[in-house]
Amino acid sequence: DPEVNEEVVRIIAAQLAEIGDQFDKEIKARVVNDLVQHFLNENLSGEEITRHMSEAVEGLARAIPSDMEQEKAMLVLAMVLTKKIANTMPSLLQRVFSTTVNYISQQLHNYIVRMV
Repeated sequence: DPEVNEEVVRIIAAQLAEIGDQFDKEIKARVVNDLVQHFLNENLSGEEITRHMSEAVEGLARAIPSDMEQEKAMLVLAMVLTKKIANTMPSLLQRVFSTTVNYISQQLHNYIVRMV
């Protein structure tokens, strides 16, 4: 039933947004600025930038309380980092978004399928 699925997605999105607001306050500007520099480096391949994104997310996720699912924390952190990078350097939006989608598809696809 498409309506049920749509409602489930809305509930999940609201929960992720709430967690994201909490994480947003905890992410240091240095982490965002380091990622901005990687995204600005046109010599880096998409794969290399995705690796930098992954390293940043994993580093931040280690500081998350253990009562939260690791995959959920990583998903939200990736989205919050994307937002913060785009806010810092709007011209990077397309590259950051593409990298984040790639990262989520590679690292968190199964979690998203299970969540929905």
